[in-house]
Amino acid sequence: MLIKESHADVQTNVDGKQTSMRIFVFHPTIPQYPNARFPGVALFSEIYQVTGPVARFARQIAGQGYIVAAPSSYHDFTGPEALAYDVPGTDQGNEWKVKKTLQSYDEDSYKTVDYLLSLPTCTGLIGSTGMCLGGHLALRASLDPRVSACVAYFATDVHSRTLGPYKTADTSAQGPENSNHTIDKLSELKGEVAMIFGIKDTHVPDGGRDLIRQKLREAGTVFSFYEFAWAQHAFIRDELSKGRYDPAITKVCFEILLELFGRVLKTDLGQKDGKPEKIEHVC
Repeated sequence: MLIKESHADVQTNVDGKQTSMRIFVFHPTIPQYPNARFPGVALFSEIYQVTGPVARFARQIAGQGYIVAAPSSYHDFTGPEALAYDVPGTDQGNEWKVKKTLQSYDEDSYKTVDYLLSLPTCTGLIGSTGMCLGGHLALRASLDPRVSACVAYFATDVHSRTLGPYKTADTSAQGPENSNHTIDKLSELKGEVAMIFGIKDTHVPDGGRDLIRQKLREAGTVFSFYEFAWAQHAFIRDELSKGRYDPAITKVCFEILLELFGRVLKTDLGQKDGKPEKIEHVC
């Protein structure tokens, strides 16, 4: 499927500050069908904003028949340009990641979904995905009931409650009272979630992944949880991945995304009847 690339600048107003957020748009096209309609996908990037690898990931998704909207997360502090995959770029991205408030992240995702739903070529069904910081943002975006499916790649800072300003990491099962952290709001999820991790990911260790899985189960979320034995952090980044890129596992994970998005976003499922499914115990 062919792709048309563009961008849209939308205004955000949060924390007493008005800024312009650039959304990079990757839109599938079918010659001679100008009125074709597609589901939308909000794609959230790692700490470097929309880099080459993120754009290539967006094109892969768009080529399967989804309108992909990738916002620039750090518009509170800088322009839409990508940060470099080097030490200064990493340090800057990590600094802004915790300086930006949860309210600002939520405004970004809400505005991105608003933009997708405003397009006459969008069917109205929305998914979210992303990697690293973006994996967390994709999961958090799916707290919005308008998001029906989420595929989160190696989501950071979920288990430790360290996205946005914080005093200290908190990996407790209970969490603080009246917490606004993503892991403590999972009961609000209405859609289906797929969480993808590498077992060798030093950013989300065994205990962290176990906590996320536990909290999803306690929340009654419809979810799948994938852990790949040899995958490290950033294993889908096909450029400057510091030796961690694994194309074979990346291919498997993309099939996971296509299965979930295809089933939930491209199929008219109608209303869920709410009846508990009876599973027969057979061999």
